[in-house]
Amino acid sequence: MAFPLPEPMRFALDQARAAGAAGEVPVGAVVTHEGAIVAAGRNRMRAARDPTAHAEMEAMRAAALALGTGRLDGCDLWVTLEPCAMCAGAAALGRVRRLYFGAADAKGGAVLHGPRLYGQPTCHHAPEVYPGIGEAEAGEMLRDFFRARRD
Repeated sequence: MAFPLPEPMRFALDQARAAGAAGEVPVGAVVTHEGAIVAAGRNRMRAARDPTAHAEMEAMRAAALALGTGRLDGCDLWVTLEPCAMCAGAAALGRVRRLYFGAADAKGGAVLHGPRLYGQPTCHHAPEVYPGIGEAEAGEMLRDFFRARRD
């Protein structure tokens, strides 16, 4: 029996679809605080001409502005793809409470793969990590996106 996805992950998947429709790699992110969505983001690297405009960075920047703080204490980050080293590091520095993500990223991920950032002794804060939420839909979206570019 399949369980319905939590609202934040459904919204992150919507953000990923919008990114893909705009020609960006389809990754979306949402930040929640006290159970409410406070910010969302999607990949915008091409549109913004900014290599740091990953979905997670966009969502965390918007959340910090919305909450009027430089830290995201008590916030949860929902993202459709395992964060890279930059985004995982920003979540740690921002003191994100929990990280939920969909598809694992064996090539570019930094949470369960690559440097496994949160397990390093130099990582002073590690969010609780919950992988695999919405994994099938997020993974399919990414595979379809890259398949279309190879064909």
